[in-house]
Amino acid sequence: MKQVVQNYRSGELALLDVPAPGCKPGGVLVRSAYSLISTGTELMKVSEAGLSMVGKARSRPDQVAKVVQSVATNGVPATYRKVMGKLDSWTPLGYSLCGVVEQVGDGIDDVSVGDVVACAGNEHALHAELNWVPKNLYTRVPDGLAPRHAAFGTVGSIALQGVRRGESQLGEVALVIGLGLIGQLVVQLLTASGVRVVGVDPDPARCELAERMGAVACGDPGSPAVAASVAELTGGHGADQVYLAAGGTGNEPVELAARLSRDRGRVVDIGKCSLDLPWNAYYEKELDVRFSRSYGPGRYDPEYELEGRDYPIGYVRWTERRNLACFLDLVARGRVDVEPLVSHTADFDDAVETYRSLEDGCLKAVAVLFRYAGQAPETAAPEVTVPAVRRGPAPSARPRKASVRLAFVGAGNYASSMLLPHLTGRDGVELSTVVTTTALSAANAKRKFGFTEATTELDAALEDPSIDAVFVVTRHSSHAELTRRALLAGKAVFVEKPLALTEDELAGVLAAVEESGNDRLQVGFNRRFAPLLQEARQRFGDRTGPANLRYLVNAGRLEHGSWYLQQASQGSRFAGEGGHFIDTASRLLDADPVSVYAVATPGGEDLQVVLGYPGGSTATVSYLTNGPAGFPKETLDLVADGRALRLDDFVRASVYDGRRRWVSSRLPKARDKGQAAQLAAFVRAVRTGGPMPVPLESLAATTAATLAVRTGLASGTPVTLAAAR
Repeated sequence: MKQVVQNYRSGELALLDVPAPGCKPGGVLVRSAYSLISTGTELMKVSEAGLSMVGKARSRPDQVAKVVQSVATNGVPATYRKVMGKLDSWTPLGYSLCGVVEQVGDGIDDVSVGDVVACAGNEHALHAELNWVPKNLYTRVPDGLAPRHAAFGTVGSIALQGVRRGESQLGEVALVIGLGLIGQLVVQLLTASGVRVVGVDPDPARCELAERMGAVACGDPGSPAVAASVAELTGGHGADQVYLAAGGTGNEPVELAARLSRDRGRVVDIGKCSLDLPWNAYYEKELDVRFSRSYGPGRYDPEYELEGRDYPIGYVRWTERRNLACFLDLVARGRVDVEPLVSHTADFDDAVETYRSLEDGCLKAVAVLFRYAGQAPETAAPEVTVPAVRRGPAPSARPRKASVRLAFVGAGNYASSMLLPHLTGRDGVELSTVVTTTALSAANAKRKFGFTEATTELDAALEDPSIDAVFVVTRHSSHAELTRRALLAGKAVFVEKPLALTEDELAGVLAAVEESGNDRLQVGFNRRFAPLLQEARQRFGDRTGPANLRYLVNAGRLEHGSWYLQQASQGSRFAGEGGHFIDTASRLLDADPVSVYAVATPGGEDLQVVLGYPGGSTATVSYLTNGPAGFPKETLDLVADGRALRLDDFVRASVYDGRRRWVSSRLPKARDKGQAAQLAAFVRAVRTGGPMPVPLESLAATTAATLAVRTGLASGTPVTLAAAR
């Protein structure tokens, strides 16, 4: 069989052919499917092997002390031969894998041949095709959990044991210093426990990843934003817990922990970093410093690990094997997501080249997996890129205006019934110009709503310096181009949904923002402004844990001849209005989606769209066309932290918290889906020069998520919403 080994004296790495291990009593023989490279612990070992003898001695003073003791006992010649013999030997790498039981040893009755198990141990879960694993260092993988994800079991147990040592409590604030593989998992475990997390790492990409995974804020160790975030979350008291998941020889992590911890806070060391504790800082706050020993109780105890003697659960609730099973269960239930941590998957035959790429920096990764023979290469999950919002040089300061002059491009049914009635006669608003494709429709709009001018020439409106804002209310296929032109002309823009029908159109709009420096854009996602929704959200309050949201849209069937059915030119029906529901979900969850999974009925009219959000929250949008006409069009339920919010078609709302129930006091005379409030917010922003009602980044993310539905339907797999780099 093949195994990855290293010569600690020379630093040489090799993929050797070695004899297969036998299946001894008290354990099982496991054929590896995936094994995980610990990019912290293993790379540190690989790097140390490349040092000179002096460098090795400096990096391992504990081993130097043993050598000194051996010299005193056995003399220099014998000690030298012993040390050189040990250094000049092949040593194994690896300690976290998933595989299939190939043979069961005597005394084992909890697994059978063919079972999939996760394995732990730097002597038993090696980067090798076959491993013998004793009973307390493996556990069965839950049904449905992918082997590549189960390979994270050991590293996940290390992070889980660290969180247990911190004794986190619901509502606390934690600081995680070091956002490598262990740190990223600690962030997710704390978030799943209802703890608000601030992360620290010098790598911006790792900070961004941790925020996607649920951290409230992340930043560089020297950034004042980190201290500001901790102060804001804790009322200036400091973090309840600090987790040291960083490596290196510098003392900055423990000093930062002291500065940002509260009085009598807990500092938990998980990684291997310098621990020269500044006495005054730790004494004055009476900080509780704790160490987390690897996977949990049982580690380094040969009777537990090798002889299979378990600790009674009544005395030791979480042993290393129970931690391993617990972490796999969290991943299987979606409370921890390890897939975003996988930077690279390599065939096992390429193991040596993979290590070299990691060591020399060509491969920058949080987690790397080895895939063994017999495992089919995974089809890469499709991605839709959320374009970065880059703003060019901002125009000169916008003066505050007594009134704003508006131009409408398009004056069809929606503009005439849902927008213009809220603007006509409003103080501080002048309807300046209406632009339509036919002269008669322009004349009708001028007469009905009191526009000063009516024209079929768009350039006349865009070039008029007196016009402050342009409303784009045309067919879907023209939205992106008209928005782009209006932004380049320096106008504030209100565009009805959708903003774009393709990724290229969305990129074109954002390119216009970058070129012009004009980011004054609002998309007609009005539901977040609905008074009833806003009141219910306020009554529901802030949440700490992940949320589940269900949005049922009884869209109904379209009349024959509707231009919405012209999918070849106008996009699908969901592409046209799905952004409404995604934006509403994002508003209630206070985040932008990071993944999309969509399935459709035959014919593609009815959709189920599952949106993944940072921190484990999900939203399911059921977009149906075959429901009864009398049933409400939109119903929404949000459940989190033992509370529930229900919205019934924007006419009734209720919130339950287990002790009491709030119900909206009266039914509105008509459904208010927020059009009036949205328009008021937009006009106010244009008039005062203040920020737009919805951040441009959120508008782009919602549009990208809507477009990702089409990609997901085509691939039949989840789609990752990847931030542009």
